[in-house]
Amino acid sequence: MSVRLMFMVPAGVRRRATMARRCILRPHHVLALVLCASARDHLDWTKNEGTSFYYGTFPTGFSWGAGSSAYQTEGAWNVDGKGTSIWDAFAHKQGKILSNDTGDSSCDGYSKFKDDITLMKDMKLNHYRFSISWPRILPTGLKSDLVNERGIKYYEDLIGRLLDSQITPVVTLYHWDLPQVLQEKYGGWQNASMVNYFNDFADLCFQRFGDRVKYWITFNNPWSIAVEGYETGEHAPGLKLKGTGAYRAAHHIIKVCKTRSTKTGLVGISLTADWGEPVDVTNQRDVEAADRYVQFYLGWFASPIFRGDYPQAMKDYIGRKSGQQGLGASRLPVFSPQEKSYIKGTSDFLGLGHFTTRYVTLKNYPSGLGDSYFADRDLAELVDPRWPDPGSEWLYSVPWGFRRLLNFVKTQYGNPMMYVTENGVSEKMLCTDLCDDWRMQYFRDYINELLKAVRDGVNVKGYTAWSLLDNFEWDEGFSERFGLYFVDFRSKNKPRYPKASVHFYKRIISSNGFPNQREVENWRRKAAETCSSSNQLLAADPLIGHMEMVTEIAVPTVCTLCILLSAVFLMFLLRGRL
Repeated sequence: MSVRLMFMVPAGVRRRATMARRCILRPHHVLALVLCASARDHLDWTKNEGTSFYYGTFPTGFSWGAGSSAYQTEGAWNVDGKGTSIWDAFAHKQGKILSNDTGDSSCDGYSKFKDDITLMKDMKLNHYRFSISWPRILPTGLKSDLVNERGIKYYEDLIGRLLDSQITPVVTLYHWDLPQVLQEKYGGWQNASMVNYFNDFADLCFQRFGDRVKYWITFNNPWSIAVEGYETGEHAPGLKLKGTGAYRAAHHIIKVCKTRSTKTGLVGISLTADWGEPVDVTNQRDVEAADRYVQFYLGWFASPIFRGDYPQAMKDYIGRKSGQQGLGASRLPVFSPQEKSYIKGTSDFLGLGHFTTRYVTLKNYPSGLGDSYFADRDLAELVDPRWPDPGSEWLYSVPWGFRRLLNFVKTQYGNPMMYVTENGVSEKMLCTDLCDDWRMQYFRDYINELLKAVRDGVNVKGYTAWSLLDNFEWDEGFSERFGLYFVDFRSKNKPRYPKASVHFYKRIISSNGFPNQREVENWRRKAAETCSSSNQLLAADPLIGHMEMVTEIAVPTVCTLCILLSAVFLMFLLRGRL
């Protein structure tokens, strides 16, 4: 038997990376190499597929939600005293974002948050995850300079409206939008001073919102902050400090001490990770490579927080390669005994983001090739082309990997309290279709693997679908859509339209899981019927908008002509009488 596996290009690895746009792929993101491997007799590539679906429900009190972030949805980038963020500056540079899109207006969530909460209420969400824009409340990033009360009021209104709607706010403090002033003056997360500046910002948020917010997330996906912001330069601030920048940024992020609010509340972190499966489970080198893949990804941050230090694999591999390169010390920074002591246990819960899985095998990268986070790992990532790829190129649907990752966290870190903080799939094509059958299938399969993990004893308390709305997807601009609700970015009003997955997810929430096969199949059928009418509405809206525009122009013009004609007619009548 011959099996074709596809290697993934390490330098192009990114979370929420690319998709087929108008059926054209960007060359530097495509899968670069195809390996024709002869499968050994003991190797069965279908060993992880076709696992049975489990019908059952989640524990009572399990929380269902959806997520967003400030830069991706709020817009209003320079409104009401908001300062500039690194993403404002990055997106305004030509060529950094696909089609030169920006988040300047995005979903216009800053002015439409009340409408969006109405959508959440209709879905019966238990919680809503959003982030606070650091420069919106501290324009320069420094508490000592200026507190923007208009920014504070926006978040007070948002939190209050959520609570009035019986929706629990889950607040992320840092979802990548560092104040630009801190980047320009201090070098951003390359500078240890960010630890104190962030703590000041966090303290302010705890003081002003802590009496109403009970769930806080310090950082969202610090892997992307470090690797894509300071190693590959694909994300803001766009620095390419290969072999050192990512490690230094991550080191400072990890050292951010959890600052307790005077009010009751839980403070955690959200880490995003793929699962790594050995290409050959009987080959010890592949098994170690797959473990190393997860350690360099999830363990990089989780191990210090839950165990007190970096994973041994990271210390060994980066240390050895640094020595081979003639460096006097490892490129991976070192925690002091005091730092290890206070970092360990600085998370009341673990937020886990997950989207996809990779097969992993050993691949040696000679140290002479230069410094690189990717080369330090000595591994290669592969995908099975038979895996469904409904959205972005990097995002293959491999549900069984989710359960394995959750169980990995359980065994590695003492089964901490967990919340799934991101999970979802993007559109594959730009054409508008609200009947997103592939997303319903993705949610069905991944949430079911989550249910199995809960039955395994994994301590998961809630699930957050990514994302509530189509939004600005970082360096891919508006070309990718993860939303449950379609947003028409071409329209000034940014109207929202429910996709079929809204109705499907709503049924999962109301049933707290999957009660039986007949009912679940019925959900899908009804969701498909509903989306057909939504598609008709969406198709009609541009025509309605055009008619409104014509009406705005034509009606005043006709009225004016009528008045003029009446005046002329009256003049002729008066002349006739005279």
